[in-house]
Amino acid sequence: MLLERVVETSRRVTETSRRLEKIELIAGLLREAAPDEIETVVAFLSGYVRQGKIGVGYGTLRDSGAAPAEAAALAIGDVEAALSEMARAEPKRRRHLLEALMARATASEQAFLKALLVGEVRQGALEGVMMDALAKASGTRPERVRRAAMMAGDVSRVARAAMEEGDAGLARFDVELMRPVQPMLARTAGDAAEAIAELGRAAFEYKFDGARIQVHRASGDVRIFSRALNDVTAAAPEIVEAARALPGGDLIVEGETLCLAPDGRPQPFQVTARRFGRKLELERMRAELPLTPFWFDLLYADGHSMMDEPQHRRFAALAQLAPAEALAPHLVTANPEEAEEFIRQALDRGHEGAMAKSLEAAYAAGARGQSWLKIKRAHTLDLAILAAEWGSGRRRGWLSNLHLGARDTEKGGFAMLGKTFKGLTDEMLAWQTAELLKAEIARDAYTVYVEPRLVAEIAFNEIQVSPRYASGMALRFARVKRYRRDKSAADADTLETVRKIAGGPK
Repeated sequence: MLLERVVETSRRVTETSRRLEKIELIAGLLREAAPDEIETVVAFLSGYVRQGKIGVGYGTLRDSGAAPAEAAALAIGDVEAALSEMARAEPKRRRHLLEALMARATASEQAFLKALLVGEVRQGALEGVMMDALAKASGTRPERVRRAAMMAGDVSRVARAAMEEGDAGLARFDVELMRPVQPMLARTAGDAAEAIAELGRAAFEYKFDGARIQVHRASGDVRIFSRALNDVTAAAPEIVEAARALPGGDLIVEGETLCLAPDGRPQPFQVTARRFGRKLELERMRAELPLTPFWFDLLYADGHSMMDEPQHRRFAALAQLAPAEALAPHLVTANPEEAEEFIRQALDRGHEGAMAKSLEAAYAAGARGQSWLKIKRAHTLDLAILAAEWGSGRRRGWLSNLHLGARDTEKGGFAMLGKTFKGLTDEMLAWQTAELLKAEIARDAYTVYVEPRLVAEIAFNEIQVSPRYASGMALRFARVKRYRRDKSAADADTLETVRKIAGGPK
């Protein structure tokens, strides 16, 4: 298959706002692809390259001056091979390989490749659309594709199996020890009454402001994975010891870990984050800032996946393994007043609020459905940083005023909700300046525009109507609470969530 077919499909998908048409266009392309091209086609239309970071940034692409080819002749396999070689090459060789690849591409193919390499493909082939298209092309059920993709951590990894073997191929992707599972996610509820109205009788748990962890134990070996599925085992030896102390055999447990003050109250998130950001002086850090885990879910036990079991059975089985003091405080109720008292206790003890969970819900890896709801008293959103303005006065030389964006799941990309420079410490200013400059894609006299990589937790008072932004909304009194280094831009909150908090479409 020629790259031209992918570029043309991307263009046509961009031009339609109709979801079913997007799905049909992508499904048609997948049916045309050869078996060894399927994974690459899925990745390209999803907006990424399978090689990950290959060391080609905006500046390198901007300086690439290869004249475009007159006729389309560049095959998908040739592009994949070139990208793989670039990922292994030294910088000088990498630039030469990029020039050679661009010289074989037409003008439209060059534009697509440049957008792809800086993460700016915005044709609307969002993950949900891609999974539905793959299901249609392979004759499988969308829910089977979603489950397999969440188990594999990447839809492109399951694409070929789905196209070649259908349901039988997808069945191979299930929970596996020492391979992290994408975490189940939560939506927001305003209070306990709203949560109970949606879920009925539900399980309420403390919502901690710590680091989410997924712990795998197999034959005595323990691995700890972060929310972003990174292996952080070496940074948390006390969590390894706690996992080894649990009775039973092989298992996968989920929890939250945080540093507690001597009085048992939680330290700020930034304190906990220090444990995962330091590789040296681990024993000293462990003595000064010990990590305490609180387990809240059991995904695998003694050779069997627990993920399809309802939440109440998973927690009951977990309670048989973990000591009571290591479990997340837990209440099952259908009484809003009782639940509100539980939330008040969580807040009084220094925690963020509570989680409300459907008692009958299976564990939906990677999904943000209505089965888990988070209840916080202060409004916060996890938003992507789209740009930053240079500071003045004491902040001169630092990128300060941040442009905040929510994910637009209908149009693709991000919709701006305003700016803020409040809540930033000198340490945060220095860190964000360095990180944002690494992600730079353009600039003017005052502003550096960046690839949306960084996510910040933004606290705010209210959401107001604003004709200034295409979203039609702006955050009032926005301030940075912390950077979410455990989240990617794909995990940022959506416009749908913002509208819900605002009380409906604006």
